[in-house]
Amino acid sequence: MNNINRSLKLKNMKDEKVLMFGEGNFLRAFIGFIFQKMNDSKCFNGGITALQGVENGLCDLINQQQGLYTVIERGIEKGETIERFTLIDCFNKCINPYKDYDKYLEIAKNSQLQVIVSNTTEFGICYSENEGKEIIEHKNFPAKLTDFLYKRYKYFNGNKDKGLIILPCELIDRNGDKLKDLILKYSKEWDLESDFIKWLNESNTFTNTLVDRIVSGYPKAEADEICNKLEYKDNLLDVCEPFLLWVIEGDKKILNKLPLDKCGLDIVITDNLETYRTRKVRILNGAHTMSVLAGHLCGFEFVEQLVNDDMFNKYIKKGIFEEIIPAMNGEKLNEYALDVIERFKNPYLNHRLLNISLNSISKFKSRVLVSIKDYVLKFNKAPKVLSFSLAALISFYKNGIGSFVNDDAEFLDGLSNLFKNCKNEKELINNILSDKILWGEDLTLLKDFEAQVLSYYIDIQSYGTEVVIKGLIND
Repeated sequence: MNNINRSLKLKNMKDEKVLMFGEGNFLRAFIGFIFQKMNDSKCFNGGITALQGVENGLCDLINQQQGLYTVIERGIEKGETIERFTLIDCFNKCINPYKDYDKYLEIAKNSQLQVIVSNTTEFGICYSENEGKEIIEHKNFPAKLTDFLYKRYKYFNGNKDKGLIILPCELIDRNGDKLKDLILKYSKEWDLESDFIKWLNESNTFTNTLVDRIVSGYPKAEADEICNKLEYKDNLLDVCEPFLLWVIEGDKKILNKLPLDKCGLDIVITDNLETYRTRKVRILNGAHTMSVLAGHLCGFEFVEQLVNDDMFNKYIKKGIFEEIIPAMNGEKLNEYALDVIERFKNPYLNHRLLNISLNSISKFKSRVLVSIKDYVLKFNKAPKVLSFSLAALISFYKNGIGSFVNDDAEFLDGLSNLFKNCKNEKELINNILSDKILWGEDLTLLKDFEAQVLSYYIDIQSYGTEVVIKGLIND
């Protein structure tokens, strides 16, 4: 069997119109898929250059395959079981800025570039005080993008037509606004000229967006079987569900450059995405975050195992229908939640819990903590399932730092010190909940929350996660 390559599949490179910060499974099955569909519809004809997001990424493998890979949609669609294969040929190359930062900055000189997309996880759109103007190779994403945009501004002498459409896909509230604010912050700190600030504001379009598609990534157990079907070897197979939704808050004028309305996918341009965002982040993403760490502690490996387990199915439903939704405002929330649970049951995704657990501290803040705070505000007490989910998170990190836990080094170092040095569970939970580096605020101030988390944490250590969950669902 031949390896996938452009001569084998007769796929030519496209003009470089898109720069993508990140090269992981989600972006390839979401952004890569969308731009492929636009190219196939003859309405865009643009290529993507990906930028490796972490030091140990997929850049070399992407380049070995000349940017080609296969997206596999699997699941239930309109009552029918489907399996669709889409060959993605819109990736031109991947650049590793940790090894070749200058090559990354060279892209700023490309006159055909139109769009920047990103998914650097919830932790990515943040400020770092270690990113001064004198730094030659920036690590922080907003600093890296500030450097890039300034180089573009200088190279094209402030040409208004060389501004870009910037579409961040990170799952944080007002992601485009926050990214722009950080770029302006760095621009001020670096003492960049006022004309650049004007060009940044007037010639570039920063949008807030919401993405919705479950992507499980490389199907390790079935890869050989799938490649036999395809008749080529593909080491970047990317499995996802058929469902796809992209909500973009912005002026429909962006469709003049980016004809997303012509690719046949569910892409919404709106002047207010808040209802879409709140519903998706709190119910779908929140259900993931409140359950996958506890699920791992119980010995489960995949999401579909959780929702098909009677105990965990009741746990997830209790958290969604008795705590998350009651703390929200909106229409058809129950219907959306039932659809989400059905999507979780997709038997073809093999969505690993440990893959979802990446950067769980930041995910808990943006996905679950918001529901906890609104629940406390509305009912004047802490929600039991969501409080338990933080106790499970702490137990997960206690068991897995140094092995299966994957999060920001600063968070892991701080937690490691607390696990080692706190004298008892009460001191540990108090120190963790009051740590503003972790949460951005003091969670001990939430009524009844610290007591709930402490009680559940002690019970997990004493009796095991499964016993505590059984008690929760029978309460």
